[in-house]
Amino acid sequence: MDFSWVPDGFAWGVATSSYQIEGAVTEDGRLPSIWDTFSHTAGKVTGGGNGDVACDHYHRWAGDIEIMKSLGVDAYRFSIAWPRVVPGGDGPANPRGLAFYDRLIDGLLEAGITPFPTLYHWDLPQVLQDRGGWTARETAEHFAAYAAYVAQALGDRVENWVTLNEPRCSAWIGYLEGRHAPGIADIRAAVPASYHLLLGHGLAAQAIRARVPGARVGLVNLLSACEPASDRQADIDATVRYDGHANRWWLDPVYGRGFPEDMLRLYGTDLPVRSGDLETIGTPLDWLGANYYTPSIIADDPDGVLPRARELRTPGARRTMLGWEVRADGLEQVLVRLTRDYGVQRVYVTENGSAWADSIEQDGQVHDQDRASYLEEHLAACGRAVRLGVPLAGYFAWSLMDNFEWADGYDPRFGLIYVDYPTQRRVVKDSGERYAGIIGEAKGVRLGSARG
Repeated sequence: MDFSWVPDGFAWGVATSSYQIEGAVTEDGRLPSIWDTFSHTAGKVTGGGNGDVACDHYHRWAGDIEIMKSLGVDAYRFSIAWPRVVPGGDGPANPRGLAFYDRLIDGLLEAGITPFPTLYHWDLPQVLQDRGGWTARETAEHFAAYAAYVAQALGDRVENWVTLNEPRCSAWIGYLEGRHAPGIADIRAAVPASYHLLLGHGLAAQAIRARVPGARVGLVNLLSACEPASDRQADIDATVRYDGHANRWWLDPVYGRGFPEDMLRLYGTDLPVRSGDLETIGTPLDWLGANYYTPSIIADDPDGVLPRARELRTPGARRTMLGWEVRADGLEQVLVRLTRDYGVQRVYVTENGSAWADSIEQDGQVHDQDRASYLEEHLAACGRAVRLGVPLAGYFAWSLMDNFEWADGYDPRFGLIYVDYPTQRRVVKDSGERYAGIIGEAKGVRLGSARG
């Protein structure tokens, strides 16, 4: 592969999230999150799985850092569990919970790996959900207070911060479709939740900067490359709606444009705006994170749920085990659009990966050529985007290791590292070896095998 496009200081990373890997859900003062509640509700998760143990990263973090080091990655995007650090959602912080992240960050820095902590990756304290969750303005205010505490405690060693991961999923899948925690399906809840998530982002960004001089604050969005399923005007119009729902609703207000008027009309629900809110939501970003997995092929669906559009499958397309089409050009399109339409000055690919039904074979290894090919194709798309002027600063593969894949349970495996859940043994997959090789090629260094 050609890596002449890689800019100086490019971050080669991996990503995870707290509830998906940590386990230890009742240790050191942690209290339940909405995902503890949701995953323990019958019928919500495929196979009945939950995050009680997950990858036991809470106890195995030091070994996991050694694996990252063996891969040659120089950046790690992880999330901090709000119910571990402020178990009550508001009120006193929990030093025992924060101590875990204190140790983790020290271990990362000792290994030469830059921490990129995310303050919210969907695990809202259940006590706040009981008071309205993200439909309540006070949740945004409590999030800012939590952010301030974490920034004060860790800001002497952390420069790069993420406020929210994929607020689109938190609001639309959690409050409109009901397929994720907290499992609500009501547009009258989803729209206020979306608003308060973005308000919480702005308040948290301000809180971090007030306590960490020079902090670089970003927001991570799941973004879709949208195209109509046909040249019918109905499908073209549906694609505009879907783009508004998936992309513009989450980008326009953050870049000072307010919420899209066409979507406000479609949702038919008023926003709970107060004086100064839109300026807070539009607090300038130091960088934007783009999560991309698959394109969105859109058809009109007048009888469907909002935005009255549905995704179709491209006949004959390659698909992952989750049915997601593999198309790297979509990542290029997303990155170019951020630069062209929003003037983004610094962008990271903060998640990109693919799920397959991996298994350990007779030689004791995991031969996942599909994932290795996915990586190569999408990194080539990053290269094309950079050559078109995209200010790409880094790439984070999803995921470091197999984990609890939310409502899909434990069958889909996204990891570069195979996790044997009964024993918690880690096995570097062929894709992990390939990623290590790519990093080495890009840096012009020779790396040994990540398998040890």
